[in-house]
Amino acid sequence: MKFTAEINVMPRPELLDPQGKAVLLGLEHLGLDQVGDVRIGKHITLQLEAESEEIAREKVDKACNKLLANLIMESYTFELSQQ
Repeated sequence: MKFTAEINVMPRPELLDPQGKAVLLGLEHLGLDQVGDVRIGKHITLQLEAESEEIAREKVDKACNKLLANLIMESYTFELSQQ
């Protein structure tokens, strides 16, 4: 079976996000001072084949843990859909 994983990797909430702060300042300079906070992360779309949804979830989790996210500084979530 073919699956698509939509993965979001974000900086951990307790850590500073300098890129997000820079965007927030830029938005304020554009007159958008009603924005309270900005966090910048990554969105990854991964297509894979697996025998079942459970195995596909295990594969995506392994990819995130070992390669796609730095678990010291980032957390991730993903949604899996069958094609």
